[in-house]
Amino acid sequence: MVAVGRKYVFDFDSTLTRVEALDVLAEITLKGRSDKDEIIREIQKITNLGIDGDISFTQSLEKRIKLLNAHKDDLDNLVQLLRQKISKSIESNKEFFHNYSDDIYVISCGFKEFIDPIVAEYNIPADRVYANTFKFDENGKIIGFDEDNVLALHNGKIACLKNLNLQGEVQVIGDGYSDYVMREAGIADKFFAYTENVHREKAARNADYITPNLDEFLFVNKLPRKISYPKNRIKILLLENVHQNAFDTLSEEGFSVELLKHSLTEEELIEKIKGVHVLGIRSKTQVTKNVLEAADKLMVVGAFCIGTTQIDLDACKRKGVVVFNAPYSNTRSVVELAIGEIIMLMRSIFPRSTEIHDGQWNKTAANSKEVRGKNLGIVGYGNIGKQLSVLAEALGMRVYYYDVGDQLALGNATKCSTLEDLLNVSDVVTLHIDDNKANKNFIGEREINQMKDGALFVNLSRGFVVDIEALANALKSGKLAGAAIDVFPEEPRSNGEFLTELKGLENVILTPHIGGSTEEAQRDIADFVPNKIMDYINSGNTVDAVNFPNIRLPKQNNAHRFLHIHKNVPGVMAKINEVLARFDMNISGQYLSTDNEVGYVISDLDKEYNKDVLKALKKIDNTIKFRVLY
Repeated sequence: MVAVGRKYVFDFDSTLTRVEALDVLAEITLKGRSDKDEIIREIQKITNLGIDGDISFTQSLEKRIKLLNAHKDDLDNLVQLLRQKISKSIESNKEFFHNYSDDIYVISCGFKEFIDPIVAEYNIPADRVYANTFKFDENGKIIGFDEDNVLALHNGKIACLKNLNLQGEVQVIGDGYSDYVMREAGIADKFFAYTENVHREKAARNADYITPNLDEFLFVNKLPRKISYPKNRIKILLLENVHQNAFDTLSEEGFSVELLKHSLTEEELIEKIKGVHVLGIRSKTQVTKNVLEAADKLMVVGAFCIGTTQIDLDACKRKGVVVFNAPYSNTRSVVELAIGEIIMLMRSIFPRSTEIHDGQWNKTAANSKEVRGKNLGIVGYGNIGKQLSVLAEALGMRVYYYDVGDQLALGNATKCSTLEDLLNVSDVVTLHIDDNKANKNFIGEREINQMKDGALFVNLSRGFVVDIEALANALKSGKLAGAAIDVFPEEPRSNGEFLTELKGLENVILTPHIGGSTEEAQRDIADFVPNKIMDYINSGNTVDAVNFPNIRLPKQNNAHRFLHIHKNVPGVMAKINEVLARFDMNISGQYLSTDNEVGYVISDLDKEYNKDVLKALKKIDNTIKFRVLY
């Protein structure tokens, strides 16, 4: 399995490992000292100066060893720590080092005492590790290094590689300018700036390739690797100021992520979506059929909210684009706001507050009531409605609910057979229904007239489910005593001026769609949705997908996984297996899930395959999308 005529020369610090080993050694030797942080910062500064070639490496080494005050006994502890700090993509591609060890060398300005035992576990023998060695005094204290070693000298890597006289194409993989100089000197054919752990601008600027991880390096060289397609080549676009945690999580996983604070118009998104594999939005961005037609690489849409009416789910399905949302993450935030607004409305807090702001003192109990003993009508008894039911009952309210589905009552809640029954009996009506288009004007003039005189109304669900004009008329006439509205039929794409017929009405609380907008909810959403996205990209799982057959897949090791999305028509599964049989593929596991429109087949295969099998699977009639994992 040796690539003919090619040698691979790896740096150690910040390449094979995530850290600079002498920095870790400093953490060990300086433990408990009051000036520890100051000394470590100085060591790191000296390290960077040496790596970038701004001071001679000999100077860098001398200064750092002097500051370390280390002992031979500290090295065993250092090796144990370094074993836990192997670069993530290096560790996941350990098989590459074992299979190609005859062509792999380590040239480092670090020290063999800690490099040898680490790389030995990657099948790289000590005689292909070129590094410095420590000098010790009679008590085992590290007092210096072997000055005769070429790697202790400025640009020593050039001399070291030249002395090796390696035959064939020589590729150098490292994080620093001191690695690049081997390419500059003409004794290496290519330099890969390795940026998984640190991005050094001077090295990157001069590199033949910038490789954010080993997967990219292996992909460029068409070498076997743990994953079929490097994650850094998967482009993720997050819009509408999605929580920073989502950006951090996806970036740390190795994806290329762009975060914009605002939504985009259809025209803007059509231009921006080209080349994007994953789109993350909230409620304002519209993912239309036109957008999807322009999306040449889109695999996933993540809605960082509950609603998905802003996404053409059917068009996504036809394109093989999986959609995930966050149906649970912000429910508690919505429930707490509902409880707070019910109490505020019942106590007429907003009119009293406005009077004080206007310089008027009006202490009165008029139109101020307790919520205890009042009837709360919950329309929509789902995740939010049920939580609200429990909390309202704890406050002493009598809870009634109506839902088109068969929902089990919690506590002492009473189920109403019809919406009219609920409206007739409720002192407060609160809406928590979904974004089904059939729910447009679910509450209109007719339904408002069925409510008690002087009832209160709360909508924290969807703007289009309420006839705003009918609601405004009811509030002006006194039919309703107050309302809290968080969502509107038409909402602006960005913060700024907003007008509504409800503006200025007494005992009306108006908020700009912030029911789920708490720090906790946005943080939870930023955890839930990215994990769903990553699970689909990394393994093919579609659990909790909104528009796609749901399937939970086992973790697969040492096998290839073929993911085939197709129109749900007879015979496709047979054709897939016919192709696999024709290419002598052994299936270790196969999974199928379908709905009325699409089928999703996952085949795990336990052998190397002819690339022609991929072409054959893609050519099967009614194929929508096909990709390979592992």
